[in-house]
Amino acid sequence: MSDHAKYLTTEVDGQIATITMIRTDKRNAMSDGLIAALEDAYVTLPKEVRVVILTGAGGHFCSGLDLSEHVSRSAEDGVYHSRNWHRVMEMIQFGGKVTISAMEGAVIGGGLELAASTHVRIAEPSVIFQLPEGRRGIFVGGGASVRVGRILGADRMVEMMLTGRKYGAEDGLRLGLTHYSVAAGEALPLARKLAEQIAGNAPMSNYFMVQALSRINDMSRSDGLFTESLCAALVQTTPDAEEGLNAFLEKRAPVFR
Repeated sequence: MSDHAKYLTTEVDGQIATITMIRTDKRNAMSDGLIAALEDAYVTLPKEVRVVILTGAGGHFCSGLDLSEHVSRSAEDGVYHSRNWHRVMEMIQFGGKVTISAMEGAVIGGGLELAASTHVRIAEPSVIFQLPEGRRGIFVGGGASVRVGRILGADRMVEMMLTGRKYGAEDGLRLGLTHYSVAAGEALPLARKLAEQIAGNAPMSNYFMVQALSRINDMSRSDGLFTESLCAALVQTTPDAEEGLNAFLEKRAPVFR
């Protein structure tokens, strides 16, 4: 058994892969080992996989930094450590696979940073969203200041971190931390349903939605509009664009590459 097998399992079913974090004794706490296992899982996915469902076993998604593995680091090592987390989160967001998070229980600290790097988020009633770094004497280092900050806005994120307040699934839906709030036991079934739907989209359309929209959000208005034109021009020249139009006119379901 590889060391990575202690942290997660990967199941592939055609165009959909399910990655399940299995460190249940730690509520799937984030550690260097889990980060490395996530990177390996994504890098080794078969090319035909288009959508990943990311979830956690044992009733929790990810409870944040594994404080039992927290070590004293120099400022230099701390920067390298944080930047490695950034690199893996960027790979999840922009690596070419659409990722759906099916969440239960703890989505805390680094777990919320991980969820925020995914594209579709589904929360069950047990979910707790929290950034408790202030109570630990530390600061976010896995991308929350950008990803969670973009979702909440800086003002609300400041308050969330200062107070350590917890948000449930319904609050998370209202704030944008999750896109769906579902009943207990329904996150994975909905994730599979959405995964099949997304995998059935035109691949280049999916690619540009994932690659372009969050980047356009960081641009000025005029740069964003120009980039949108480039994306639209490129996507509409694909065979799938022609197929999508013909299918609409012929009142049938499209058959994409």
